[in-house]
Amino acid sequence: MSYVNNIRMFIRVYELGSMSAAARDQRTSPAVASARISELEKHLGVRLFNRTTRTLQPTESGRLFYDGARKVLEAIDEAEAAVTDATKTPRGVLFVAAPLGVGRRFIAPHVPAFKAEWPLIDVRLRLSDRSIDMTAEGLDVAFHLGLLDDSNLKVRAIADCPRLLCASPAYVERRGMPADGAALVRDRHDCLNLRFPGAREFQWTLLTAEGPRRFEISGPFESDDGDVLTGWALDGHGIVLKPLFEVAEHIRSGALVPVAAATPPLPVQLSALMPHRRLKDPKTRLFVDYIATRIKADMVARTAGL
Repeated sequence: MSYVNNIRMFIRVYELGSMSAAARDQRTSPAVASARISELEKHLGVRLFNRTTRTLQPTESGRLFYDGARKVLEAIDEAEAAVTDATKTPRGVLFVAAPLGVGRRFIAPHVPAFKAEWPLIDVRLRLSDRSIDMTAEGLDVAFHLGLLDDSNLKVRAIADCPRLLCASPAYVERRGMPADGAALVRDRHDCLNLRFPGAREFQWTLLTAEGPRRFEISGPFESDDGDVLTGWALDGHGIVLKPLFEVAEHIRSGALVPVAAATPPLPVQLSALMPHRRLKDPKTRLFVDYIATRIKADMVARTAGL
């Protein structure tokens, strides 16, 4: 098994481009990671990486070995999954990612119950509103809220999520009620935008009588955390575009009110993304099935009557 672990470490070092990052990913120390790579190089009789004090680059032998190593590791993972499926005792570690709002509201609360039902499965949950690279981050499942680009990943649709523009009554009293997206731009309303390095969405796409249209909004504040934007909206600092499930309690209480209702945002889809090589892994299927059922129920409960 040590040889397999060495291959696994090599793959993570190759994909992450860092010995220390691969060590963190595999829950070990950089010294152990380096020793595993050295042991693998000794076994193969070639150097897999060129190392300096600042950089680590794969050699030509390393690049050739990577393609074969991935196939070997995928075959081992599939074989282990088949045995696990046959014995009905799924086990192992699941690496899961989700947007902050989705993860906090719909996934994290159910992880302990999932663990209680399947005690041999450990869950490593990473929450971020930033875009992710599933391969680079070694993920088994990534929950995604929004439009999907063409992808070689397996996509499982979970729920359609309506969205709305909203603001606090104090903001509306101070700045007026915008009727539509054109008013947002014309009257230079303070729009609170979700933005992070590499983000593609710098405008709001709203549904007009002529169809979807992009509006160039502006505002004093931006954040890469959707809950921060909600907090600013509640404090009267501007207008926020949110999935209904994230602000339903505030709409119900009157702390936030819908604005620009004539041009609502397009709904988005909540999906679970999985690499195709994970589809035969029973623990992945179990987790996605378990969470998807509970997300649907939770969303219905949160948005009931709105």
